Amino acid sequence: MVIAGRPVAVRLRARVPALTTRVVARLLSDLPVYAELPHEEIAGDIADIVQHNLRLFADVLEHRRAATDGELAQQRDSAAQRAEEGVPLDAILTAYQVGVAMCWEETAQDAGPGDLPAVLEIMDRVLVLQQQLTSAVSGAYLEARQILDSQEHGGRHALMAALLTGEDLDGFTRRTGLRPAARYLAMTLALAPHPDEAGAGPAQGAASGSGAGAGVAARRKIRRIRTALDRFAGTPALTALDASGGTVLLPVAEPPPWDGPGGLRDLIAEATRAAGVPVTAAAETASPDGVPAAVARNAEIVDLVARTGRAPGLYRLSDVLLEYQLSRPSEALRGLAGLLSPLDAKPELLHTLETYLGHGLDRRAAAAALHVHPNTVDYRIRRIDRLTGLSPARPADLQHLSAALVARRSV
Repeated sequence: MVIAGRPVAVRLRARVPALTTRVVARLLSDLPVYAELPHEEIAGDIADIVQHNLRLFADVLEHRRAATDGELAQQRDSAAQRAEEGVPLDAILTAYQVGVAMCWEETAQDAGPGDLPAVLEIMDRVLVLQQQLTSAVSGAYLEARQILDSQEHGGRHALMAALLTGEDLDGFTRRTGLRPAARYLAMTLALAPHPDEAGAGPAQGAASGSGAGAGVAARRKIRRIRTALDRFAGTPALTALDASGGTVLLPVAEPPPWDGPGGLRDLIAEATRAAGVPVTAAAETASPDGVPAAVARNAEIVDLVARTGRAPGLYRLSDVLLEYQLSRPSEALRGLAGLLSPLDAKPELLHTLETYLGHGLDRRAAAAALHVHPNTVDYRIRRIDRLTGLSPARPADLQHLSAALVARRSV
């Protein structure tokens, strides 16, 4: 098929990169919901699907045929992802119409009177392709929404609620026909905010944090976390997640390994990569009856990790035994915290002590973190010793100092 003496498909393929940029810019200027999408999504998924559609149009013209079902798979996957992120269907269909129209304009712009037969055939191909795209995208979007709504309001939601509240599970099974798994991996996740959650889309430039773009970024993060969890478990996870984290229950036949290939550390590392944000998690395997207590412990562990300034990652009770025990209310707790009361008026000394212990008594590493000379660290440690009578250089004192720091965060 030729226009102005040049093969249409060859010319269109050559212009795909530039045309993709123009189509994306048009979507951002004409459709507010696209203007508010995260920059990561615009530059990634949206640009990719635009480019895929342009190349598909070139193939359709070159071979003078309709698109095959397989060639529309990427569009269906994209529509399902947008459904999970809450992008409205009408905006998605409008975006496809804009892309098809711009592709048509690009193809026919140099046509002359002698190219009328080719122009008419191209128009036929355009209309057929647009109908196929509308059907594929609408069907995939609505199917995804139906699944999501079913999960949210159906049996899986009810099962998770029953597990978390400690409902009589035998009665629950008789009433609903749903049977809990023999055991669950209970996890509490804390998710850091994605940069796109704090700002508007690329077309707006200013930070807003409350626009549709922030909401899409949060849903995108949650979707990627769920995908990693489902892949690990081999079955859909029971989740109650929002942008800051939440609770996950994974049915497991046996307690999964903590370390090694396919272990829980690998799962959290994969979730971190997929979501693009730091993830802090606590995990414990429990019977259905033990789920409420396991979830409560996990939540406390994640809170202790945050309060003690530890790095994101996977934790269990044995990782925070001292902090966990010291967080129990007691008179001894206030006494331990009081060991450092002489430093209340010297915040630079308290900060130095925390940093010095946090870097394993490495004076040079602590000095680098504090942006001071190592000799300054030595001087401050000596002042701490004079004021409190405790020195990190003495093993017995080191235990008391570590416990006192934990106690201060707990009272």
